[in-house]
Amino acid sequence: MPESRRSAQPAALWAPRAWLDDGWHDAVLLSIGDDGRWTEIAPGVRSPPEGAAVLDGPVLPGLVDAHSHAFQRAFAGLAEQREAATDDFWSWRDRMYEVASRVTPAELRAIAAHLYVELLRGGYTHVCEFHYLHHDSDGRSYADPLEMAWAIADGAGEAGIGLTLLPVLYERAGFALPELRVDQRRFATTAQSVHAAQHQIAAARRPLLNAGLAIHSLRAASPASIASLASLARDLDGPLHIHVAEQMSEVNECVAATGVRPIQWLVREGLLDARWQLVHATHSLPSEIEAVASRSAGVVLCPSTEGNLGDGLADLSGWLASGASMSIGSDSQVTRNWPEELRWLDYGQRLALHKRNVAAAPEFNTPSTAQRLFSLTVRSGAAAAGEAKWGLSPGARADALVVDTHDPALVGIPPSRLLDAIVFASAERPFRDCVVGGRFVMRDHVHPEAGAIAARFETAMHALWNQG
Repeated sequence: MPESRRSAQPAALWAPRAWLDDGWHDAVLLSIGDDGRWTEIAPGVRSPPEGAAVLDGPVLPGLVDAHSHAFQRAFAGLAEQREAATDDFWSWRDRMYEVASRVTPAELRAIAAHLYVELLRGGYTHVCEFHYLHHDSDGRSYADPLEMAWAIADGAGEAGIGLTLLPVLYERAGFALPELRVDQRRFATTAQSVHAAQHQIAAARRPLLNAGLAIHSLRAASPASIASLASLARDLDGPLHIHVAEQMSEVNECVAATGVRPIQWLVREGLLDARWQLVHATHSLPSEIEAVASRSAGVVLCPSTEGNLGDGLADLSGWLASGASMSIGSDSQVTRNWPEELRWLDYGQRLALHKRNVAAAPEFNTPSTAQRLFSLTVRSGAAAAGEAKWGLSPGARADALVVDTHDPALVGIPPSRLLDAIVFASAERPFRDCVVGGRFVMRDHVHPEAGAIAARFETAMHALWNQG
């Protein structure tokens, strides 16, 4: 967001109610340091002190969107017709590559900025960008090899959202296909190139920008390259993400190539630690879940994308019982708000198990499905984003959402059931204000740059889809 349009950072916020680490508290004063992080969280402050910004509604922490492919926003809603006998993840992927092959840096910036405004409106204040669209359309490197990465970072800056850029190791088309396909030529990287990119992104020290690493998948990177990247990243204090076990065909091919399933391979090679985030892990065994949790690694579930692509259902009960870190992601951008992701995370289980409130845990004094899922994803977002802390807690970045209790779906809801209603009553615009790094980026549902950003996105869409 241009500096001239940024709101001044208040010294403190005062909320009539706020969701802290242990649930709701009344009359909460949230003090902000010059570095844009919370310095003190004080409940029970009945009168707002002079200089504090008084918030017009209950306050929630912003959530981390732990898995995003920004360019796929240009494809959302455009793969919902079938002309062949069947349609699945792999046929969707081939069509998605058509967009990936054409988008320019300027178009990517426009797409990312528009998406990120939507994510802010949907309650995300930070996004982890799984970035593998590196090169020109002919596969050649740009003069600045990070031109596409900076396009994403510039889009995030326009929107005012926090960003973790994850340059992706991507070098082959499959376990038995050592070269990339022609339509994957923009993705080509090595362990050395993505490690260098991570260092360069971190060295830029842009506001609200973190840098980590990613491996596309075991099918897209050789064991030698994965070992090389793990060695180069020994001192990495940021996250390391990987797609894993999203499709059963991937699992079967991994077994054929390595003798073990994908998660088992990661465990066998001794790679997992608290930095690792396993994206999807849809097809996992109880023993694999236990192994991931015991190594303090996390999982990132993307329910709307996994449903849209027909991936299958993750073992939500298994992950919850394991105590593993669990985040959510918007992934292919068919859904761009966390309440819907949490809703479908539980709805999928309800449909499969013929039960309700699967994620609720009254035995742990958490009878609310929404509260259990929300609390876990708030806590887990820190590791996924490369932040030491997250939420309304001293030391965490000063991100917050002000709930609009005048939304028709939330009118008259008892305060103790507000989070339940945000997730399961399908509020259309639940968040009226959004704070990132101590500054308001949205007030009264208005993002100051949204109009100009949407116009550039529309231009990019016309160019990509050859509209008149």
